[in-house]
Amino acid sequence: MKMRPLGRSGLNVPPLCFGCNVFGWTVDEAASFRLLDKVLESGINFLDTADVYSRWVPGHSGGESETIIGKWMKLRGNRDRIILATKVGMDMGDGKVGLKADYIARAVEDSLRRLQTDVIDLYQSHKDDETTPQEETLAAYDRLIKAGKVRVIGASNFSAERLQAALELSAKSGLPRYESLQPEYSLAERASYEGALQRVCENYGVGVITFFSLAAGFLTGKYRSEADFGKSPRGQRGIPKYMNERGMRILAALDAVARETGAQQASIALAWLLAKPSVTAPIASATKPEHVDTLVAATQLALTADQVARLDAASA
Repeated sequence: MKMRPLGRSGLNVPPLCFGCNVFGWTVDEAASFRLLDKVLESGINFLDTADVYSRWVPGHSGGESETIIGKWMKLRGNRDRIILATKVGMDMGDGKVGLKADYIARAVEDSLRRLQTDVIDLYQSHKDDETTPQEETLAAYDRLIKAGKVRVIGASNFSAERLQAALELSAKSGLPRYESLQPEYSLAERASYEGALQRVCENYGVGVITFFSLAAGFLTGKYRSEADFGKSPRGQRGIPKYMNERGMRILAALDAVARETGAQQASIALAWLLAKPSVTAPIASATKPEHVDTLVAATQLALTADQVARLDAASA
């Protein structure tokens, strides 16, 4: 697995990040352990989670995914092999939300406890908090880095303007900078990243780890009609908006490249992202160990310029 630099962070990561939001939601603890074993055996040691996963499930309070990862790392004794990313800022209930310094200081301790580790490799602002000065947030992260509890920081769900403002503030103040960005980006969702946000990441050398890289599973090709929505909880939540003329055009282009390459549609959709110079590592998830092979295959799939162009055109 050829590693890639994540921005200017000094971290080198594989060209695929495994998304762990399914743990404790659609995948129980035992199945999560099997998935994690398969992922690590396949050369993917970059795991992304968040404190809020999976608070949306009835009876959950958040932290379920982090807890499972922590138990797995403790049981396997492999923390030193893992590049561990988690996030803070989404609403955890009881006023636990946002990016104020005192809340970050409490939230990181909760994440470290659940993850059963002393340090988080990549700690990310899960979403922008315009009610808190960016200097306060970055200074809070600075204290965590100096205390050895966090290695580097990243951002998710930031606008181009706010991300650039944070990066310029870091350059002027000497505070740590966001070394990565998590934007929603896929063949099915291009507009929010391509353009201003992409230019900021390129101009400032920010690594990009895309979420919803397979559009909640739509780009796997298993959803072709309304009758398919019930194939998974994620399908019921996220797929209907793609079932239109453009969505069918994207699937047709994926099908055509699949016939040419012999690869699965999911592998092709991830390889398309990896063909974009600004993308470091797409985040993708799976619920069964055999699905991991399809994700990993994307890292070995080199699409031709013509194939990329056709996928670009179909998803324009």
